[in-house]
Amino acid sequence: MILKDLASAVTAVLPERLGEDVRRNVHAAVRAGFENMELVSREELDVQRQVLQRTRSKVEALESRVAELERRLAAQPSSPDAD
Repeated sequence: MILKDLASAVTAVLPERLGEDVRRNVHAAVRAGFENMELVSREELDVQRQVLQRTRSKVEALESRVAELERRLAAQPSSPDAD
């Protein structure tokens, strides 16, 4: 969508007599420029966002579990045989 809009904007300022061939070349040049930038699609970004959210939730759950285990361990009376 953005690629077509950008190509249309560029070709709109060109004289009409240049024709469809120039329009295709401009479109190809714009596409090549975007590909060189190594941009990701919206779909790829959304998938990575979901993965990050799941990972963040798991990390938070593990942090809570570790904190609870540390509290339990600290609450246990120390035995003289521990050393």
